[in-house]
Amino acid sequence: MQEKKIVFFEEGTKDMRALLGGKGAGLAEMTRVGLPVPPGFTVTTAACMEYFARGALADDISLGLERAMARLQEQTGKAFGNPTNPLLVSVRSGAAFSMPGMMDTVLNLGLNNEVVHGLSQLTSPVFALDCYRRFIEKYAEIVLKVPHHHFADCLEERKRQARAFHDHELGSEHLSRLIEQYREIVARFSVRPFPESPWEQLVGAVQAVFDSWQNSRAKVYRKLHGISDAAGTAVNVQAMVFGNLGSTSGTGVCFTRNPSTGAKGLFGEYLASAQGEDVVSGTRTPERVSVMGDFLPEAYGQLLRVASQLETHYRDMQDIEFTVERGKLYLLQTRAGKRSAAAAVRIAVEMLAEGLITTPEALLRVTPEQIELMLHRAVDYKQPLTELTRGLPASPGAATGAIVFDNEGALRLTKAQRKTILLRPETSPDDIQGIIASEGIITSRGGMTSHAAVVARGMGKPCVCGAESVRIDLATRTARIGEHSFVEGDIISLDGQNGKVFLGAVPLVEPEPGREFAHLLSMADDAARLAVRANADNPHDAALAKSFGAKGIGLCRTEHMFMETERLPIMQAMIMAEHEEDRQFALQKLLPMQRSDFTGILKAMNGFPVTIRLLDPPLHEFLPAQHELEAEIAKATTHAARVKAERALRVVEQLHESNPMLGHRGCRLGITAPSVYAMQVEAIADAVFDLLSEGYDPRPEIMIPLVGHHRELIITRRLVESTWGMVEKRRGQRLTVPIGTMIEIPRACLVAGELAKHADFFSFGTNDLTQTTFGFSRDDVEGKFLPAYIAQDILTHNPFAVLDREGVGRLMRLAMTEGRAAKPSLKIGICGEHGGEANSIAFCSELGLDYVSCSPYRVPVARFAAGRALYLGEEQADK
Repeated sequence: MQEKKIVFFEEGTKDMRALLGGKGAGLAEMTRVGLPVPPGFTVTTAACMEYFARGALADDISLGLERAMARLQEQTGKAFGNPTNPLLVSVRSGAAFSMPGMMDTVLNLGLNNEVVHGLSQLTSPVFALDCYRRFIEKYAEIVLKVPHHHFADCLEERKRQARAFHDHELGSEHLSRLIEQYREIVARFSVRPFPESPWEQLVGAVQAVFDSWQNSRAKVYRKLHGISDAAGTAVNVQAMVFGNLGSTSGTGVCFTRNPSTGAKGLFGEYLASAQGEDVVSGTRTPERVSVMGDFLPEAYGQLLRVASQLETHYRDMQDIEFTVERGKLYLLQTRAGKRSAAAAVRIAVEMLAEGLITTPEALLRVTPEQIELMLHRAVDYKQPLTELTRGLPASPGAATGAIVFDNEGALRLTKAQRKTILLRPETSPDDIQGIIASEGIITSRGGMTSHAAVVARGMGKPCVCGAESVRIDLATRTARIGEHSFVEGDIISLDGQNGKVFLGAVPLVEPEPGREFAHLLSMADDAARLAVRANADNPHDAALAKSFGAKGIGLCRTEHMFMETERLPIMQAMIMAEHEEDRQFALQKLLPMQRSDFTGILKAMNGFPVTIRLLDPPLHEFLPAQHELEAEIAKATTHAARVKAERALRVVEQLHESNPMLGHRGCRLGITAPSVYAMQVEAIADAVFDLLSEGYDPRPEIMIPLVGHHRELIITRRLVESTWGMVEKRRGQRLTVPIGTMIEIPRACLVAGELAKHADFFSFGTNDLTQTTFGFSRDDVEGKFLPAYIAQDILTHNPFAVLDREGVGRLMRLAMTEGRAAKPSLKIGICGEHGGEANSIAFCSELGLDYVSCSPYRVPVARFAAGRALYLGEEQADK
């Protein structure tokens, strides 16, 4: 059935958004329920897409416009283009999805020299001339493409000559002269003359509004909000009502609840003797909408009643545009109001309590991004800011501090009670002290899953990565960003939510989640099919994760434990040992340290599972870099120091790999150097039995990384079981420990059925699985070609930030299907960075995973995303 091209307001409903656009559907629905809406019609999105396909208005649309205007004249009792009883119309855009300010509007259409003369006799010369100058200005800007600043400059000069502060203070003589000047501007800067024919004006305005769907700001907005380019916009042609007819007229915008706080009650602005564009343009300062009650009590009372009626009807907070013409209220638009994160949470919870919405609706009214915003400090963008550069928004939150370039600088300034921002080309595990000491991190290289990004998210610190315009000279401890030069100690700020870096200190807004926030998360927990665990490597992070509601640890990375200052030399001695006895000596030193680590984490998570991943990275990561050792040899002042450095250099050269991420690491290390894994398992077992003796309920799970062949799993599992059994025998205690594997390379997914026979659980390591599936080096692609891939629509999202459902997701589905076919009791989770991303969590819920695991600070976001995932799927299915 062919979709209608023109629909009158009384013929539509709120359910026709795709065809009528949001504004048209709202006007139709308000008309249907008997609210005071000026009559009009909608040229639909179907007509828009046909216009783009043809490159011009089709004949049937032109004919339809003529018939629609004839009907509108009958409804209003006025005549289009008739000076004695003129019908003026507004021509306004309205896409199916709200895009405020992105497309164009023309008001007062239908005026020409004759009509304005007739209108002045019906009303007043000032009113008629004011409408005309507004129409010429807006029509010329939108349809004839005359730059707006020409009119703005002319208007300001005219007000100066008239000694008028506001536009509406201009008298008829000045307005007449202004109109003459406007026409001169059009003649000078437009390739077409200003049309006198109202019909020609209407056709031009409809085409221009259609064209505004493809303007640059609309395209950027759609890209940002994931709105399809194929949707098109509708055009609403509506009889004008006038708020600029004197003191008993006015215009305003109001919300049925406060869009910043969510508090119930009418909130908005009102301007007497004005048209709608005056409120939004900022040319005049409006007053609180409640002031309207002092001057127009009947219209204000009606507005209060209508606002309540609309909120109840739509079951959501409404954003209402209205005009009062000589004391009579007219509604020009209603739509779901944009709101802050705090307001979204409060409105959802309170509307649920009021019985307006259901639990699923309450969860869907708030986004995971809004939950995240409520957990971190934010930049106050209402204040003046100087933006220096932008990078990737690697970890949310905002911070201000003194620039430091390394661990020493961060520790020195922190000791002096100064807050710091760590500025590095990139970070490595060696920078951990500086990261801990700093308020935030900025790197000039690296992407969303770089070391800096992952560690910052894990610590809940703001981070901007890949800010490539930042030039850092570590030798001189200076940096340059654009035209600005910086030395250590200079103040900068960052917004990790938006990837922005600012000059100097900026005002920050502290998070205030509140009781509604806790209630919403509790609702999400009740609805979730997925459990949420955390990635935590120490007792502090484990306790923090538990306080945020984590139901266990999904990934405890043991390699981070060896990076601490007092342990790293022992780890290095173990790696560089030339004899097994020396290696065992070093391992015995590490054993009590590891036992203490595991005791703290298992105690913090008492009664909840803790998945401990055995050592994963290649050994060279624990050693100094080759160039550092070469410099150390060159500077050595003693024979012993030189020999020590040369020996370390030999080991580094022996361990060197062309591609270490695909080299000697994970279970491959456990097979060739089993004593390391044996020490770790012994430490875990001793910690468990110590806690059992003290009355605790430790629940360890041992995870073997980078398995791609079932024989790898068999050999390493045998090692874990034999070591565990040895400790059981020595301690005289028993506890069955689950042993599983990370699924992080494609082959593991392909042979998951075979692996499942030897595993108690799978945990998808989607960082590496994405890397190996795409053949991407994640530290390189994000700063090189990934932005171009997204810009050219090769990829919709960064696959390291949002799980690739078609490729990586298909491998996960295969692994789940074959794994559970071989072992129905197989527990399956995800512990990569995707475990904290809402879209990826929804996919994990759809797949039927048992849990997701993410950084402690993302646990509330993951809990909420897991809770709304089921309802999100149902909503999409309904659509």
